[in-house]
Amino acid sequence: MTDDYAWQKAENELTEIDTSVPHSARIWNYWLGGKDNFPVDRVAGDLYVQTFPGILDIARLTRGFLKRSVRFLAEEAGIRQFLDVGTGLPTVDNTHEVAQRVAPDARIVYVDNDPLVLAHAHALLTSTPEGATDYIDADMRRPDAILTAAARTLDLDRPVGLTFMGVLGHITDDDEARSIVATLMEGLAPGSHLAICDGYDVLSPEFLKAQQNYDDGGAVPYKLRGREQLESFFTGLELLPPGLVPASQWRPETELIGPQPQVQPLGGIAAKNG
Repeated sequence: MTDDYAWQKAENELTEIDTSVPHSARIWNYWLGGKDNFPVDRVAGDLYVQTFPGILDIARLTRGFLKRSVRFLAEEAGIRQFLDVGTGLPTVDNTHEVAQRVAPDARIVYVDNDPLVLAHAHALLTSTPEGATDYIDADMRRPDAILTAAARTLDLDRPVGLTFMGVLGHITDDDEARSIVATLMEGLAPGSHLAICDGYDVLSPEFLKAQQNYDDGGAVPYKLRGREQLESFFTGLELLPPGLVPASQWRPETELIGPQPQVQPLGGIAAKNG
């Protein structure tokens, strides 16, 4: 990160973080076994798990989809630039680590507007000498600003892999969420790809109850969408095989053995051809 003002802003805002209210990125970090969380987050996370233990599978499967999709984009699609929107707290195998393992010259830009994420973003800014990483302190509701800032690091005249991993539900208005995705994709060159993995409103009473309790508990609400709503994010793009499918079934790297979790996030990748 080259903007000293942004780091100072993060430090100032961190002193004002309300640790009495659960926070989605910290809860997600807790579910993944991380340490960047507070007691209020662990309580909220445990209450969710008590109602719907499958949320731990969802967190794990979303992370697994991120790793496989970035590896696919770098290895098979030849993508050398990535725009990771809604980064969340750093953990194992972040986007730049997976991409640069395949292509050391890959360039990655992370986007989040959470002061806690910004404060930890130093961990996201390591890079191979051949490549580059950057962090944009921006709200995904401002896609034009994101594109302008991303152009400092990425060549937007060349293909980019745009990723949204478990974050689009934070935009509860469907039209606004579709507009954000569409505006970002419109600003990227032909040959760019869109990768999405998100929870959906599968008919699981426990899942829906746990999510409602979560939304009512003071955290930022998260909207679970139906399959057709999630598919609409790929409108105008070529959805690649196997389509929008349960995350574990999207190009698994090993044969699926035994029963898979009944409730899974849906994941898919689509290409921009023109």
